[in-house]
Amino acid sequence: MKQLILLRHGQSEWNLENRFTGWTDVDLSNEGREEACEAAKKIKGAGLAPEFYFTSYLRRAIHTLQIVAAGLERDWVPVVKDWHLNERHYGALQGLNKTDTANKFGAEQVHEWRRGFDERPPLLTKDDPRWPGNDPRYSALTEDELPLSESLHDTIARVRCCWEERIVPALRCYDSVMVVAHGNSLRAMIMMLRHLTAEEIQTVELPTGSPLVIDLDERIGFVSERYL
Repeated sequence: MKQLILLRHGQSEWNLENRFTGWTDVDLSNEGREEACEAAKKIKGAGLAPEFYFTSYLRRAIHTLQIVAAGLERDWVPVVKDWHLNERHYGALQGLNKTDTANKFGAEQVHEWRRGFDERPPLLTKDDPRWPGNDPRYSALTEDELPLSESLHDTIARVRCCWEERIVPALRCYDSVMVVAHGNSLRAMIMMLRHLTAEEIQTVELPTGSPLVIDLDERIGFVSERYL
């Protein structure tokens, strides 16, 4: 039996402020750091010992992983950072307060932007300082890879690259792999593993800092899942 541990990062500063975050690189809040510490205790208490880590390019996920790895006393375990595991890009909504945005555009429209499968939020322009092409960590990406906004469908296609090319091969080599990432990139993995429909994935929500353990068979097929 293989085990995949999925962990959404702890509460971020912008989670606390109720702002759209996406690819904006904000750090953990104090509560988020505490959530990461508690996640480590739960994983250790369950007797789990991850043998390989994956995370995104964003510090709220990276710092969550660092705290958890230290709490597990498994700082030495190999880590792969992959931009494909970044949160969904929220385009021109990034940085805006969610309540204010709902008041301006209507709650139904904001719900579609947040939960619709194919709905993209308003696009950034390339002269916007928030465009990821201005960030040196994405300097190796082509313009086609740099999003101006993403739907959940777009995010799933992006995550699939990392899943098929890096995470699945790691699961074939190791019995326990942990991915510390973001709500939508982790939902993408759950959708692929459980073969969920576009309608079904819209109801899946991952709380911050709560480890989700997915049991897999030797062919990396879904068997069961549980929160610690």
